[in-house]
Amino acid sequence: MFCFQCEQTAGGKGCTTGGVCGKKDTTAGLQDKLTGSLIMLAKVSNRHKPTENVFRIIREGLFTTVTNVNFDDKVIEHLIDEAHKERITLFADSAKCDDFDMSTIWEAPEDIRSLKSLILFGIRGISAYACHAAVLGFSSGEVDSFFCKALEAIGNTELGMDELLPLVMETGKANFTCMELLDRAHTETYGKPSPVTVPLAIEKGPFIVVSGHDLQDLKLLLEQTKGKGVNIYTHGEMLPAHAYPALKAYPQLKGNFGTAWQNQQIEFDAIPGAVLFTTNCLMKPKDSYGDRVFTTAEVRFPGLIHIDGKKDFTPLINRALEAGGYREEKIMTGINGGKTVTTGYAHGVILENAGAIVEAVKAGAIKHFLLVGGCDGARPGRNYYTDLVKAAPEDTVILTLACGKYRFNDLDIGSIGPFPRIMDMGQCNDAYSAIKVAIALADTFKCSVNELPLSLVLSWYEQKAVAILLTLLYLGIKNIRLGPSLPAFVSPHVLNYLVENFSIVPTGSAEQDLAKILN
Repeated sequence: MFCFQCEQTAGGKGCTTGGVCGKKDTTAGLQDKLTGSLIMLAKVSNRHKPTENVFRIIREGLFTTVTNVNFDDKVIEHLIDEAHKERITLFADSAKCDDFDMSTIWEAPEDIRSLKSLILFGIRGISAYACHAAVLGFSSGEVDSFFCKALEAIGNTELGMDELLPLVMETGKANFTCMELLDRAHTETYGKPSPVTVPLAIEKGPFIVVSGHDLQDLKLLLEQTKGKGVNIYTHGEMLPAHAYPALKAYPQLKGNFGTAWQNQQIEFDAIPGAVLFTTNCLMKPKDSYGDRVFTTAEVRFPGLIHIDGKKDFTPLINRALEAGGYREEKIMTGINGGKTVTTGYAHGVILENAGAIVEAVKAGAIKHFLLVGGCDGARPGRNYYTDLVKAAPEDTVILTLACGKYRFNDLDIGSIGPFPRIMDMGQCNDAYSAIKVAIALADTFKCSVNELPLSLVLSWYEQKAVAILLTLLYLGIKNIRLGPSLPAFVSPHVLNYLVENFSIVPTGSAEQDLAKILN
């Protein structure tokens, strides 16, 4: 196997004998085979009229290959078969064609490999957002068509850097379109988010912890647990669910359990409750709680009960009732000792208060905005983000999103007037919110986003973070600090291009970086 798509890849170079994520070499090989089959399906689709089923297979197939989503070889083999059947349905003669061999990319000259990896990992990230939107009945022909265009380009061995670089930027554009689509899907389905304080304590009695990103799965579970005596707690990137009116209306949605995804094997150890994984961020369950973990949608792990089809969560609910929960309230805290966290500062909330924010900036009460967020992970060095927020001056507002916020979102660092200094804007896809706010502020101050007192300090782990980075580059946003390490799939030449054109820099020490930012 060869895989270097996530931040924790072995030796900072690539996993070759088994994934650091827990993925077996056979699974990695099947994921490459699935990607090769999607490339051929896309190539045929670009020459024949694709059906909605083609786009569904491509979306789900790409999402299946995102880190920590699917560890089940049988399911991946089924998706490969689906891609083959749909290709032959579109064009019978394509039955004579082999799937694209992904080793062609991994063995390509490093700059070509680097650019194709940026595109491939970018569209894998976009596919997650596209799948979440599709569940709610929202899709984009522009995004689906781009998946096909990008996949064919990845499989085209004749393309050079001049042809691939524009496609890298176009990947960022497609992700911006998809994030806007998912934002609209969420707000039209569940209402506009509003700020809310979420407790971290667990009440006594049976409970279910819901992890991942898919709000619709949470909604279905909330509906099915009405009157059952089972409380529901969010985990990881599900925390922003508490801010949506249609979700927080359920009284059994009580609070948030635990912190970011990489701590699940510690935090889930022997808990007297059940766990539902709705999307990525699944780690191999330990024996102490594996019999109480359920999966749904694209996420799979051999041996776990998977709930699909009509999404009848009865087995999950019954398992929670059997586990019984805690006999009395369980006091839990964040990594810094906090007992509550806040969320819900989406673009609608901030823009409604734009006048007051602008006045605070003009009066000198707010002198800088720091967007500190992204994917969290287990690699040493991520305390950098906690240190950065702790050291930020009292006239600095911290905007945050995704699970990277768990490094500091339980800190009490006060407020500036009516505004808390830490504003959680939501999930990773809510980078769209941050972008909308930045563009609105730039319009107000009649300057470019790069001239605002705004600095971006991002953490990355998997492919959705890659897609968001490409969106920021597509929009021309510069001076982004990226850490805790740079992607292994970015070659020195490509990195030099990004540094020269976008001033991307790696994170250093929190103290030194903060001094440079504020200057």
